[in-house]
Amino acid sequence: MEKLTFTYPVHAPSEGPKAGARTHVGVVGSGDLEVLFEPYDGAVTEVTIRTSVDGYGDTWNHVLERFLSRYPAAVRIEINDFGATPGVVLLRLEQAAEGSRS
Repeated sequence: MEKLTFTYPVHAPSEGPKAGARTHVGVVGSGDLEVLFEPYDGAVTEVTIRTSVDGYGDTWNHVLERFLSRYPAAVRIEINDFGATPGVVLLRLEQAAEGSRS
């Protein structure tokens, strides 16, 4: 089990979707993960990841940077992973971002 934390500056929060509500998507299960979004009044996005797969910090960073280039909102993100692929990670993050705008 590995715990990773990342902090990213929000370069253009006014151009992206606003995180407006707390959101929960997904489940912690084989090949899946859960994502929790919480709006944040700062100029950064804070991400905490708990994963069952050790040694993939660089991969997580690349996936998060790709996601945040499309959704530059100040938000706290908690991810609880059980072996999800990068494609599933992006899908869940996008679902959470869309759900938080509702």
